[in-house]
Amino acid sequence: MRAFVAALAVAMLAGCATGRPTLEQRIDALMRDYDGDVPGASLLVLRDGVPLVRRGYGLADLEAGTSATPGTHYRLASVSKQFTAAAILLLAQDGRLRLDDPVRRWLPTLPAAVDTVTLHHLLTHTSGLLDYEDLMDPADTRQVHDVDVLHLLEPQDRTYFAPGSDYLYSNSGYALLALVVERASGQRYADFLAARIFRPLGMMHAVAHEDGRTQVVDRAFGYSFENGAWRRTDQSTTSAVLGDGGIYASIDDLARWDAALYDDRLLTDASRELAFTPMTATDDPQVRYGYGWRVTAGMLWHSGESIGFRNVILRWPQRRLTVVLLTNRNDPEPYELATRIAALAMDESDR
Repeated sequence: MRAFVAALAVAMLAGCATGRPTLEQRIDALMRDYDGDVPGASLLVLRDGVPLVRRGYGLADLEAGTSATPGTHYRLASVSKQFTAAAILLLAQDGRLRLDDPVRRWLPTLPAAVDTVTLHHLLTHTSGLLDYEDLMDPADTRQVHDVDVLHLLEPQDRTYFAPGSDYLYSNSGYALLALVVERASGQRYADFLAARIFRPLGMMHAVAHEDGRTQVVDRAFGYSFENGAWRRTDQSTTSAVLGDGGIYASIDDLARWDAALYDDRLLTDASRELAFTPMTATDDPQVRYGYGWRVTAGMLWHSGESIGFRNVILRWPQRRLTVVLLTNRNDPEPYELATRIAALAMDESDR
């Protein structure tokens, strides 16, 4: 890391000498709205596994005045889905389950309407399962958990469409996958992720967070801009569901995750190919879906949005380039900003 800092200092001096802003200076200009006494962001730009940019902007906790850093842990929201998918793939590697297993093999209390729904359908959002948020009682302010999603679906003997016949993004499906991980492994979902993914990769403080059971180290709290001011909006009634979005991690954690996606230290070549294969057409003609990943013209990516958080991870494996942008605010959606940052990094590498 000392060598990297020294090289970065030399590059900045060279930029000043030529009058041309450095890559970090140009990226800082793009990130200016996240800087200062506002809900912030943590940004990671990796090329060949080396951080070109690794820093925080703004505040992780407005009330305490805590700055966002590379070690700040954000609620990943739907970026979590790639970890749920990886957990299923690990169990398939172990021979504990098959991807073509009917979901009712593992969750037999589901209604007969889902008889033909398989784990593959859940992974690719082609199950047709009803959206659990539409089934919740709006007057009930208690948080729901993954098992509550199962209970909400149990009396609903219908699906939106015949399983496998269409695509509809499904948080219900990924909540059920977390329960399948528990049934197939004999471990709680959070414990399985810790034992099989987080600790082996050195993601020591990443966690599928459960209030009262685990703590989030260096935690970012979520905020929304309302009536001209930032208001803490860190949790909603769905924030305790783990399989679809309940993981907290930092950009340093995700650097380790990204490195593991290039080799077989975690997933076999065959499992990674399954995860990254553009299997399913989506509602965007330029995007297809794999297992927990969106696939667009050589790019693997996923966004994550929940109350008070907006995140994105973009990967170009052939270029060995990754951009991770985690934010603790309700707006804006960071995909466009991350792609602009990636374009600057590509331009720099092509020089």
